[in-house]
Amino acid sequence: MRRITRYVVTELLLVFLLTLTAITLLLILAGVAKEGLREGLGLGPIMRMIPYVVPLALQVSVPATILMAVSSVFGRMSADNEVVALKSLGISPMNILLPALVLAFCVSLVAVWINDIAVSWGRKGIYQVVVESVEEVAYNMLRTQRSYSTRLFSINVQDVLDRRLISPMIEIQSSKGSDSISINATEAELISDTEKSTLSILLTNGTIDVGEELSMAFPDKYEQVIPLLEATRKSNKGDSPSVVPLRAIPHEIRTQEATTEKYERRGATSAAFQMMTGDFAQLTDDQSWRKTRNLIDGSRDRLNRLRLEPWRRWANGFSCFFFVLLGAPLAIRMRTTNFFTTFAACFLPILLIYYPLLAFAVDRCKDGVVPPYVVWLGNFVLMIAGILMIRKVIRY
Repeated sequence: MRRITRYVVTELLLVFLLTLTAITLLLILAGVAKEGLREGLGLGPIMRMIPYVVPLALQVSVPATILMAVSSVFGRMSADNEVVALKSLGISPMNILLPALVLAFCVSLVAVWINDIAVSWGRKGIYQVVVESVEEVAYNMLRTQRSYSTRLFSINVQDVLDRRLISPMIEIQSSKGSDSISINATEAELISDTEKSTLSILLTNGTIDVGEELSMAFPDKYEQVIPLLEATRKSNKGDSPSVVPLRAIPHEIRTQEATTEKYERRGATSAAFQMMTGDFAQLTDDQSWRKTRNLIDGSRDRLNRLRLEPWRRWANGFSCFFFVLLGAPLAIRMRTTNFFTTFAACFLPILLIYYPLLAFAVDRCKDGVVPPYVVWLGNFVLMIAGILMIRKVIRY
């Protein structure tokens, strides 16, 4: 029996590791190329980005490759009548399925960890590389397109000579609703400081216009400092629940619960005070309540997403186990050495049932309509289908 277990595990690991390596490398190359082209990164930042892309690539490749492994190995074993030979010796097919399930369980635990570091370390790392490369990205864009813009500021130049920006026109939008700033100069230079997280624009001989009322000229040097987070074109999701590490989520939930309760109590107190003082005009004014309502709804939404995250990451990680639970007996039933046919037959029900159920559950959980454990619904359906398939394999 140990020889059978060793044989199955060896075959599975061989196929799994080979396909995992190949697919992960392809995903890393695709991810790095996509991010590099979109952000205009040079070779140096792209190389620094690779370690952060690895867990994001593994997040996709691990479930797919474990399913490929069981489809290939068990499909071939069944086609070569190895399963029939075991049955003729009185050995249950569960003896070859059990090692695969144990391996899938271990892979699922690793996948949960990968899912956690992919979002909490990988995405943050990619964003940090992009932020630290703002100066290089801006110069590349200005040399090729003569313009560089983000949500809050833009630069247009006539030409770029080495590091000198010729005839720059800079527009800086205020994030707090105040007047925008327009700067025109003879030349300028960009200098980033990653320690201070700032991008400095050193301008020479120009004018500054603040809104439509204030205008002034500077004949010599003038320095305009912009935070790096505002100078990058990549959106910042640093406070999103999706990038919070699993270990920090309980604390974040408690903090968000307190924040939500504070907003709700503040709104209730304000309404009660207006009723007591007879200020019904203010009480029924929808515009005056809109800000309070938006704060409460936003806080509740973030709380729902924080409560969802642990369940979703564990459910996504353990999809590996349930893929194998369904895929292994289905591959045995298919009895074909054609890997693509077997994999397609195993993946089709997952594509048509599992992923739509997962997407539906995640959306409903974010809205607070259903409890967060509903994200396991897709895994539960695969488990039922897998158990029924195993019963057929054992009986027939």
